[in-house]
Amino acid sequence: MPNTSEVAVRADIVVIGAGITGAACARELAGAGCSVTVLDRGAAASETTAHGEGNILASDKAPGAELDLARASLRLWPRAVAELHEELGPGFPDLEWNPKGGLVVATTQAGAAGLLRFAREQRDAGLAAHPLDAPDVRAAEPALTTDIAAAVHYPQDAQVQPVAAAEALLASARARGARVSQQTTVLGPLRNRSGALLGVRTTAGPWHAPVVVNAAGPWAGRVARMLGAPVPVTPRRGMVLVTARVPPLTIRHKVYDADYVGTFAEADAPQTLTDSGALTSSVVESTAAGPLLIGSSRQHTGFDDRLRVDVLARIAAKAVRLFPGLADVPVMRAYGGFRPFTPDHLPIIGPDERVPGLWHATGHEGAGIGLSIATARLLRQTILNEAPIVDPGPFRPSRPGLGGGDAARVGPTAGTG
Repeated sequence: MPNTSEVAVRADIVVIGAGITGAACARELAGAGCSVTVLDRGAAASETTAHGEGNILASDKAPGAELDLARASLRLWPRAVAELHEELGPGFPDLEWNPKGGLVVATTQAGAAGLLRFAREQRDAGLAAHPLDAPDVRAAEPALTTDIAAAVHYPQDAQVQPVAAAEALLASARARGARVSQQTTVLGPLRNRSGALLGVRTTAGPWHAPVVVNAAGPWAGRVARMLGAPVPVTPRRGMVLVTARVPPLTIRHKVYDADYVGTFAEADAPQTLTDSGALTSSVVESTAAGPLLIGSSRQHTGFDDRLRVDVLARIAAKAVRLFPGLADVPVMRAYGGFRPFTPDHLPIIGPDERVPGLWHATGHEGAGIGLSIATARLLRQTILNEAPIVDPGPFRPSRPGLGGGDAARVGPTAGTG
């Protein structure tokens, strides 16, 4: 009788990572008739996806490739939610889809000028971004501070429960024939004599596939290096406060200050630094269960998962400046998670020219929930040579913004912060 640990499992495509991006990729590819296997070293949707807020945003994206991808996702998400509900039935947990819209506010004149200029550029790129006057702001968010210099409403922003969404995508992928192997760690590549991938070696044995998709999120840098094609994906730590339940409609939109856009995008914004070097801004939103989620921070700590009290205090203080009534709302807990950061702040999506058979779908940092659906669609289209939903060029692994050939020198530090 053969040793089952040595029996190779064959699939057309292996997806490494069962977070929401890997789950979305598996569903897209399985739906196109591919034989798909998803591998994850732990439990599905238990890492970055489980530590996100579920945001599906275009409001924080500057005109360009990422905004194009975000707008594509905003078109695809409602369809995907409806399809998942129909496929999985009423017994599946609610995805908590909420197209609540976003409200971005500035509390200084300088911030107002920057916000209004940013919104104007977004409108020129086709995004709905509506400046509000003071009475409209008060009507939109009655609990918001009156110390507002400018506000912009983004009606297309939405929210979803990230773990429920990822599990739904995986369940749909399974229904389309995909298999998911949890607690399975990738150990290295399987190659032919020319260096092309034939699959991967894992703790569950070899998995043979001519296409391997690296969707390992913050760990994608380590996986890529292991497979012979380093990419500069590193973990960027974010922390969030969770309050006690508040009355419904206390906060109606995703509300954040204008610092958020700069904090998310810039590598250095001294005006938002804490003593520990974290970038912070105020992001406040409700959840279907009642608690508020209050963020946000960005900090390069490697994979150090300790919570920083000074960062949490800064987050709380900024939230109270936006919503003074939060001073009386208890905080139940705090959590943190790692986001896959790239030097040019763009995802990496597409084939790796250095290792035939290797594809990447990673590098979304804090936008992975929102961009997952369009990322999966674009990946499927490029793998199967279909017309792409957006221009794939800006996301290619060999783009100059990642250092081109320098990526191989940057990559070895991935995962060490």
